[in-house]
Amino acid sequence: MKAKSVIKLYIQPAFLICVSVLAISSVGMPLLIKGLGGYLKKEPLPLKKSLDFLDENSLGSYKVLSKPKIAYDEVVESLGTEDYIQWILEDTQVPADSSVRKCLLFVTYYELPDMVPHVPEECYVGGGSQLINSQGLTLEIDGKDFSKKIPVKYLVFGAKERALFDVDVKYPVFYLFNVDGVYANSRDDARFVLSKNFFREYSYFSKVEWKFFNNTEFNTQFYPSEKDAFSASRKLLSIILPILEKRHWPDWEQ
Repeated sequence: MKAKSVIKLYIQPAFLICVSVLAISSVGMPLLIKGLGGYLKKEPLPLKKSLDFLDENSLGSYKVLSKPKIAYDEVVESLGTEDYIQWILEDTQVPADSSVRKCLLFVTYYELPDMVPHVPEECYVGGGSQLINSQGLTLEIDGKDFSKKIPVKYLVFGAKERALFDVDVKYPVFYLFNVDGVYANSRDDARFVLSKNFFREYSYFSKVEWKFFNNTEFNTQFYPSEKDAFSASRKLLSIILPILEKRHWPDWEQ
């Protein structure tokens, strides 16, 4: 295309109008949003108390076996936060050979919710597992001082490939979000809650993830049925969620 033709194209009224509108929008939109009382960028909202100080003695029948930390800086960086705990718990009330005797509890907190973090669907598949089932559901928690209907995501994973004589092992994983005091079981729902709080200066979200298992005498892991996993999840959440709400997560109403 000749230079004169190019110049002629760029001085067309329609083109100039579009450029002007975009330029005005890029400057004016943030001012308009601010004028309406909205916030494009949220301010950080810290925890009441660091997750590292979660009281082990308040976990009822659950005993903390270990508190493994993520060993690689790049993994923590991809996680998007350093506010996390990864604990292995043991439920001392169930039989020693129960498939829900042990639990891997993984809690993360984000005080600047500019994104929604990785979810197990991505992390476990990236680690070599295959997602077999994904289901959003509601667990009715009926604890002594905590009675709520909590939306959670229920996943089932298995091996991508198995050798001829390998056992077909499937394992369930659960997670939920707490976003500005509201529970959600998907990234889309979490983003929706964040968008609803457009006129709030602060926002936060936290992800709670857990998996039940046990070990055989040969130190191989085995996992619970759906029924047992749901029952154990209700018990776990009736203990851990009140602690997080009262002692660690921000008081959203205040």
